[in-house]
Amino acid sequence: MVMNGENPANGGRSDSASGDGAAPVGLRERKKRLTYQAVSDAAITMFLERGFDKVSVAEVAAAADISKPTLFRYFPAKEDLVLHRFADHEDEAARVVTGRAPDETPLDALRRHFLDGLDRRDPVTGLCDAPQVLAFLRLLYGTPALVARLHAYQGRSEAALARALGGGVPDRLAAGQIIAVLRILALENWRRIDAGESADRVYAGAVQQAEEAFVQLRTGLEPHA
Repeated sequence: MVMNGENPANGGRSDSASGDGAAPVGLRERKKRLTYQAVSDAAITMFLERGFDKVSVAEVAAAADISKPTLFRYFPAKEDLVLHRFADHEDEAARVVTGRAPDETPLDALRRHFLDGLDRRDPVTGLCDAPQVLAFLRLLYGTPALVARLHAYQGRSEAALARALGGGVPDRLAAGQIIAVLRILALENWRRIDAGESADRVYAGAVQQAEEAFVQLRTGLEPHA
């Protein structure tokens, strides 16, 4: 839910391929992605220096050497300049479920994926103490407009996961719970690191909390004998 684990500095996917065996991206699409990334990077640099509310869209457009209308064609809202870094993760849970092994349950696949992310210190899990990641997350969680916009991204993640699970009411209920658990786990990890702990110090507790969270997802909220 935060930034891409492959490159904490920019949060983008590889431009040559999707990483899952798909065909290479075409030149037009590659240029489009590079433009998205360049404009987003310019905006985030300015937001980190001066604050989100003190930088205008016109200033971002000028820094990226594009017109304001062109910027809005890429980013419908100012908040999307920051949350662009979450775009690749909107369907991540859904992709994990649809790409799982035949003998693996959706919940087991998601648990495995999250634990692997913790081990890799993937920023999406909140367990990353790279300075640029911490600066980005402080900008995000310290700006009410960005937090509000983040909920829309998480809503789309939930909808994508529900479709991957089957699309029925039980699937939508399950997706809502799963996305909430992943969000809370990541936020708790980030809060500990933001308070001064290292990712290595937080790791063991983060794994334990994740294991307990997935047990709770399996068993429900009622206590069991």
